[in-house]
Order: sequence, then structure tokens, then C-alpha cells
Amino acid sequence: MGGIMTAEPVKHRVRWPVPPQDGYTVDDLFTLPDLPPHTELIDGSLVFVSPQRDFHSVVIDLLVNGLRQTAPPGFRIRREMTVVLDQRNGPEPDVSVVRTDAITGSGQTRYAAKDVLLAVEVVSPDSESRDRTTKPHKYATAGIPSFWRVEENGVSGRPVIHVYELDPMTQSYVHMGMHRDRVKVDKPYSIDIDLTAIDEL
Repeated sequence: MGGIMTAEPVKHRVRWPVPPQDGYTVDDLFTLPDLPPHTELIDGSLVFVSPQRDFHSVVIDLLVNGLRQTAPPGFRIRREMTVVLDQRNGPEPDVSVVRTDAITGSGQTRYAAKDVLLAVEVVSPDSESRDRTTKPHKYATAGIPSFWRVEENGVSGRPVIHVYELDPMTQSYVHMGMHRDRVKVDKPYSIDIDLTAIDEL
């Protein structure tokens, strides 16, 4: 007599908000509920990041610590904070060097491009084209003086850092060099980081 019980399929749907006709703005980035952590705004579109790989996390630690060691009083180092470039662009560099006087308190959620002196992107497989072309172009247009792109050396597993400086005339970055075992530069201040130290992290 006992009939076979059939489970009803559970319909579980995430309700993503429908984007406005002209795309999202920076204000939306900070007011939309339930956005995943580290969501970025690029050209009015929300960009969600994939789970972080170990290389990505360890390189950020290495660079934050290295940058802090020689940072003069007027500069602070921040990891994964939104930088507002304009109304439709709020990317989140992996590491930023910001002006100390731009820090307003522990509840701060963003920095203005004018207060950022260096933006660093650690390239991940899912963000490759954004980190290599889209973001550097936007950072340069917004006037951020220095940009570093960090790639993983396929052989050693260590970071390779491409250093760029802004050419104010063209509002574009000029490649100043590639650093493998150590990054030693004088902009935005005197920096010297041993990249082989990643082996110990």
C-alpha cells in the first residue's frame, strides 16, 4: 500500500539585482546588500573574484610587509581596498600605497585615486586580462603614478614584478623593468624587497 515518496526538487535561486540601464555606480558598490567580499566595479559592471590561490595570498603578505619596512611617515600600505577611479570604476588593487592624510578611520571602505601612489595587482588565472590591460589603463588614466603587475614564475613559483611608471603627457604607463629575485626601486619611495623570501612563507 505504501506509495513511493518522491522528493520535490528544491528550487534555490539567488536573486541578483537587475543592473540599471547605465550600469552600476560606485555608490551601488557600497550600498547593494549581500555582495560577495572583494567585489569590484569595472565600467559599471560588478566583477566577482574567484577563491584566492595560495600564491596570491602569500605574495600580498610578502609585498605588504616589504613595503611597510621602508615606508616614510606620509605613506601607508593597504591590502584589498577599493580605489574609486570615477563613478563607474571602483577596482580593488591587491596592494596600495596611499597617502597617510587620506586615512579617515577604521571604518573607511575606499580611497580616492588621487590619494594612491602605487597600485599592485597579483595576476590570477581568472583576472589575467583585467590585471594586464583593463586595470592598468584605468589606473593610468586616473593618474596613479606607479603600477606593479605581479606574475608567478612557472619554474620557481616565485613572483616576477613588472614595474610601471606614469607618463603624465600620455596618461599611460611606461614599463620600467622586470624584477625577479628582488624589487629595488625609488618610486613612490625607496623600496627594496627580497622576493626569494617567499620560499619561507
